[in-house]
Amino acid sequence: MALDKWGTTKADNLLAAIAGSTSRPLPKVLTALGCRGLGPSASEALARHFGTLDAIMQASEVELSTTDGVGPVIASSIVRWFAHEPNRVFVEKLRAAGVEFGRVDISVLPPLLAGKAVVVTGSLDGFTRESAEAAIKDRGGKSPGSVSAKTFAVVVGDDPGLSKFNKATELGLPILDEAGFVRLLETGELP
Repeated sequence: MALDKWGTTKADNLLAAIAGSTSRPLPKVLTALGCRGLGPSASEALARHFGTLDAIMQASEVELSTTDGVGPVIASSIVRWFAHEPNRVFVEKLRAAGVEFGRVDISVLPPLLAGKAVVVTGSLDGFTRESAEAAIKDRGGKSPGSVSAKTFAVVVGDDPGLSKFNKATELGLPILDEAGFVRLLETGELP
C-alpha cells in the first residue's frame, strides 16, 4: 500500500506506535535482547534486583546468579551476551535512537516473602491485582498465576476464580482474606 493513501488517523496511529516502542519496561527489554535462557521470569527478577540495564550489564556472573530465578547457567549466558562487542554496540545504537530501557525501583522492604509463592484471586478493596502482585514481589515473593503444591498461600477476594480456590482447598493450602494478606505482607507469617 502506498503511503500517500494513508489517512490521517492511520498515520497518527503509526507515529504513536513508533513513539511507544521507544519506552518499554526493563523486564521486557531484557527478554527481547535474546540472551540464551533469559525468559520473562528471570528478566523480571533481574530488573527488580538491579533496577537498570546498565547495572545488569556491569554485574558479575556471581552477582547475577545470586538473583532469585537466575542460576549460574543463565548468569553465564548474560555475561557472555554483554561481553560480545556487537551486542554492546547494538544496545548503544538503541540508546542513541532514543530507546528508553526502563527503570525498576529497587525495593527497600525486607524480603519477608523470599522464595514464597502467593497467588491472588478475586478483587481486593485495598489493592488492584497489579499492586497486590507488586507488594508480594517487593517483599521477595513470587506471584504466579496458578495454584500448585509449591504455593505458600492463596489470597481470596471477591469473585475469586473457582479453579484457583478449589485447587487451593484440594491441596490444603492456607487461604487468606484481605486482612490476612495485609498481615502476611507486614510480618511474612500466616495469620
